[in-house]
Amino acid sequence: MVDVSQHELVPEHTLIDEEEVESMLTQYDVKRTDLPKIKRRDPALPDEAEPGDVVKIVRDSRTTDKAVSYRLVIE
Repeated sequence: MVDVSQHELVPEHTLIDEEEVESMLTQYDVKRTDLPKIKRRDPALPDEAEPGDVVKIVRDSRTTDKAVSYRLVIE
């Protein structure tokens, strides 16, 4: 079976630790539940992702070189 997460068009998905999550939530003045959602069975997610985790997604961007977004993993 093909590992979709390794495809060149799939941006980097990284689980972030709780300390980084709290820092990011404070920086943007949002709650965890305000983050966009991503389903646990999304093939781009790391295998160890669990509902409630936050994933950092880094995409290439024409205007800013790298664009960073965060998603809350849901069931």
